[in-house]
Parts: sequence; structure tokens; C-alpha cells
Amino acid sequence: MAGDASTPQGDALPTRGKYLEFGGELKKLFPQSQDWVNLNHGSYGTMPLAVREKFRAYQDLSEAAPDKYIRYDQGLLIDEARAAVSALVRAPPDTLVFVTNATEAVNTVLRNLQWNPDGKDVILFFSTIYPACAKAADFLVDYFGPDRVSVHEIPLTYPLEDEDILRLFRQAVADVERQGKRARVCAFDVVSSNPGVVFPWVALTEVCAELGVLSLVDGAQGVGMVPLDLAAADPDFFTSNCHKWLHSPRGCALLYVPARNQHLVTTTLATSHGYVPRAAVRREVLPPNAKPAFVRGFELVATKDRSQDIVTKDAIAWRRDACGGEERIMAYLWGLNKKGSEYVAGELGTEVLENGRGTLTNCAMGNVALPIWFVKGEGEADKGAKEGDVVLPGEDAGLVRQWIMEKMKDEYRTLMPLFEMGGRMWVRISAQIYLDMKDYEYAAKVLKELVARVSNGEYKN
Repeated sequence: MAGDASTPQGDALPTRGKYLEFGGELKKLFPQSQDWVNLNHGSYGTMPLAVREKFRAYQDLSEAAPDKYIRYDQGLLIDEARAAVSALVRAPPDTLVFVTNATEAVNTVLRNLQWNPDGKDVILFFSTIYPACAKAADFLVDYFGPDRVSVHEIPLTYPLEDEDILRLFRQAVADVERQGKRARVCAFDVVSSNPGVVFPWVALTEVCAELGVLSLVDGAQGVGMVPLDLAAADPDFFTSNCHKWLHSPRGCALLYVPARNQHLVTTTLATSHGYVPRAAVRREVLPPNAKPAFVRGFELVATKDRSQDIVTKDAIAWRRDACGGEERIMAYLWGLNKKGSEYVAGELGTEVLENGRGTLTNCAMGNVALPIWFVKGEGEADKGAKEGDVVLPGEDAGLVRQWIMEKMKDEYRTLMPLFEMGGRMWVRISAQIYLDMKDYEYAAKVLKELVARVSNGEYKN
């Protein structure tokens, strides 16, 4: 059920040549409320109406003849989608499967790994790890006990050059080994969430291979926003959410496991029809096929809707046929991110989080400092506040963050995630093809007003 990737009928939209002109007018092509300014695409993504139409068509197919569709047709359609994604990320189709989200993928890998009985295995990750993935590692420690497996967190304080991160990782591995332990696996990002910055994941994958550490790359913020060549990068495990930047429905993510490591991932979460027991023979539900065990294992995982996985191929087609392809999309996202973030920082009198080489903002998310500082203890000086900046007690940081975000959604019809770093408050803003500089002007207006309200103490009420 390939179909075309045409846009829905309605008002004519601006085009450049044969492709859509990016900017605020494109909001009409998305199902979001037209009065909502979606400056946080990076958290949950959204799909265009054209993809939603295809998505619902697959759901209708599954309802028309459930047995035929789920037992016989669904797997073939998933294969088509895997082929489309594999071409996009440059990986063999039989190394890719779909899972619900990147958190599930990280859990799948970590819970499949066999931990050595000598108790020396260590899971490494950086302090910028997505919190749910850190908790997945924490669960393993709680389940097996710290005498079987442990974690080692590598603190990062931005801004950092890529070389600094590689050096800190080498140092962490050396520290683990000096303790008589084994750096077994390291989880790290393609683009971290908070702060939303590009991570040197390709270079770190190479260092992992050099040091004998399994690389578990959490590219939740990845496909559709930054170029990916998995065959060249060659991570041990890789995941990326298609529903964030690839315009697929929630929740859909790819899990890449090269052939050399597929024997390490024997079960899905939950364990289902594709699992092959070692000591028993069970009745098969799926029709016979010659797919690799890894692919087959993820083909029918209990009974759930797989339409969001299947329609990924249509999302890729829409991005190609209506938008001009990945390079054109990424060029717009990166350019708007850099220009828009600088504008907001200029209006606030602060700065964008960036390093000397300008690599942190080579993506679609930017981090802008707010003129709000926090002091942790009595008599502690603020760490760089200028005249006119807001300086507050450290214990108010969580309250201020929640107050600002609630006011954004309730009074301003937008939301931009906030986080504290380096003693001050930061905001993360996401670029997207349905946004333009007018939206960043609105972001600056909202933030300036809310900072003023914080300065007046309104958050205390």
C-alpha cells in the first residue's frame, strides 16, 4: 500500500519550485491546534496530515480482516518500512527492527545482556543521559545486586569540545579498570535531551571499539534531524525515535543491531512469539519465513497496533516528495535553530550554549540561557549574573521551572522545556519546518515577560 505522498486538499501553500516552502504557513499541514506555538517538537514530535491519512488507512486494513492482516500481511508491510528506514540510515535491512520508543530499545539491549558472574561488569553513561535510560541501568543494579553489575556516571559540564568528552570517557574507563572492574557497555546520545546538543557519538563509538566497550547509542534525537550512516559508524547497538524528527506517529523507533551482536538480543520486551527457547519446542503462531531470528523476533510482539511502524515509509516518502528530501529539511532546521536561538539570546541579553567549534548546535535544538541565576548557599556569589539579572535562592529552582512552564502552556499557548545548569536557568527551543523567525520572536517575547514576572516574585504565589 505505497500510495503517493501528496498534501491534503485545501488552501494553496507556498512552494519553492516543486517543493513546499518551509515556515509558518506549513502549520496548516499538521494536526496541531492552529493557536498552539509548538516550540518543543523535540519532546514528542508530530506527523503531517498526509501521513496521518496513511496511518489511519493501515489501521482500517487491520480492522477489515484482522486474521489475514496480522498473521500474513502485517509482517510484509513492516518489511517495506524497514527497507525504507534502512536506506535512510544506511544499514542493512536485516539489522533493523521497530520498537515503540528509544527507552524501550535501551531497556531491550540492557536486559538481554548477560552479566559476568565475577561481578566486574560496569555500565557507563554520561550525566546528560536521558533519565529513563539511567533508571534502566539502576534497575539492573537493583535486580542483580551491586556485587553483580554496577554503574559509573561520567559528569559533563557544558560547554565542552568534542575532544573533552572523549578524554573524559577514556579517563572513566581507566578509573573503572583501576578498581579491578570491567567497562562492559557505555550508553551515550546522538543529540542529548537536556541540554539539547550534538554529542560526538561517531568518535565515541570508535573509542569504545578500541577499548573493548560495547557502544549503546541512544539516538532518540537523531533520525530526521542529523545525518546517519550506521554502517560506517558501526555501533554495537543503536536506536532512534522515528516519531520525533521523521514525522512518524508516536510511538515508533528503530533498533539497529549488527549481525555480529544479534545473538545477544534474544527476546523482546515483553517476551513474545519470536522468542526461541533453548530447552523446549513451542507451537509457532507466525507463518514460516526465512527471515533472520532477530528480525523474526520483533515481527509479532503480542497484539498491538503496528501502523505507526508501517507508515514510516510513507513519512519518508512525504519528506522526499513534498519537502525535497532529508538534506533540504536538515538545512532549514539547522539554519533556523542557529539564527532563532541567537535572536532569542540577544533579546534576553544572554547567550546560546555553544563550544568553540560551533558543533553543539549542528542540529534542530538550541539552548538559550535565561537571565535567572540561583545561589545554593548563604553568602555564595552568583556565578556570572549581570546587572538586571534575576538572582534567586537555589532551593527555588524547581519551583521557578514548574511555574514558568505552567504559565507557558496556560497563558501563552506554547511550551519550551527548562533546565538548570551551571547555576542558571536554560530553555531548549526546537526548530521545525512549520516554524519560522516569527515563532522565535514570539518565544523571546514570552520568555522576557515570564522572567520579569519571576523577578517580581509572582512564582511564589
